[in-house]
Amino acid sequence: MLVFDRLPEYPWEQLKPYSAKAAKHAGGAVDLSVGSPVDPTPSIIQDALNASSNAPGYPSTGGSLEFKNAVVEWFARRRGVVGLTADQVMPTIGSKELISWLPLLMGLGPGDVVVQPKVAYTAYVVGAAMCGAEIVSEDDPAQWPANAKLIWINSPGNPDGRVLDVAEMKAAVDRARELGALLASDECYAELGWGEWSDKLIPSVLDPRVCGGSHEGILAVYSLSKQSNLAGYRAAFAVGEASLIKALVNLRMHSGLNTPAPVQRAMVVALGDYEHVAIAKEIYRERREVLLSAIRAYGFELADSEAGLYLWATLGEDCWKTVDRMADLGIVVVPGTFYGEHSTDYVRFSITATDDKIAEAATRLRDAIGLSKA
Repeated sequence: MLVFDRLPEYPWEQLKPYSAKAAKHAGGAVDLSVGSPVDPTPSIIQDALNASSNAPGYPSTGGSLEFKNAVVEWFARRRGVVGLTADQVMPTIGSKELISWLPLLMGLGPGDVVVQPKVAYTAYVVGAAMCGAEIVSEDDPAQWPANAKLIWINSPGNPDGRVLDVAEMKAAVDRARELGALLASDECYAELGWGEWSDKLIPSVLDPRVCGGSHEGILAVYSLSKQSNLAGYRAAFAVGEASLIKALVNLRMHSGLNTPAPVQRAMVVALGDYEHVAIAKEIYRERREVLLSAIRAYGFELADSEAGLYLWATLGEDCWKTVDRMADLGIVVVPGTFYGEHSTDYVRFSITATDDKIAEAATRLRDAIGLSKA
């Protein structure tokens, strides 16, 4: 079977009729379906990119030493992970690129299993499909099959905002090592914790409490798209066992998968400055509080949503009915079916829209049930 035939239609194509319906609302559509940042890229990062724009030579696939050291220092400072070395780091062209291609880079194929969470970001199943591997959706490490070769965990989760604690992550590491599988941890929202995680470091798979001080058989994937408004830069990286990183860099060199040198330089500056991240988090906190209050008032119940840029909510009905219900209000949300068969009654609200759009969505939700404007 050709890869074309193994891949489903891009999920967001199914939302187009609902987006069109929402657009007919008197006030126009409020699109809360896509988690794409809308706020400006911080000026210090733009300046770093501009200052590095004279880049006539090919960039290093494995990353400049300056970039790799910046990642090592950031992990120690912001993730509680010490003892990393530069040879454990490589840049990637956004995190989705690596997530989608990792099974193929590992040489997986028919007969192999890729494990993903029960409620899962869409790129994991795509990676399995591209190489013909089987996808298994399972959160319980004890239930992971013996022929699993790659296991994805996602904390904080997209779409559900679930955070795995140290004990849960350690159980995942232990089981993956028992199976001889690579455990890959997608951690792209780790700086955006809410509630009890607002002022606590969200654990990384590389945390010594999780991995026992050894990075054998584990890989952490991270992106600056959200915390630094760098989605347009495709600025991300992976960190793990040095021999694994070396092998992946070699394959990526052969494939021409290089992160531009100016982007690497911009990431160095972004990783070294927490002030802009704190500012972005406060902006998102305010938007989250406005929208959260309104969707609860409307009658939604929330699950997880402990971190990240989404509210994972249900009205206790089929998710497509909720999508249609929201489109009647001119609001576009994502159906849970995009994220697997275990979330058919949930929808995802994004908090990445502008302040005025979030406020408008909240007003429409409250007005729909006769409540006064917040």
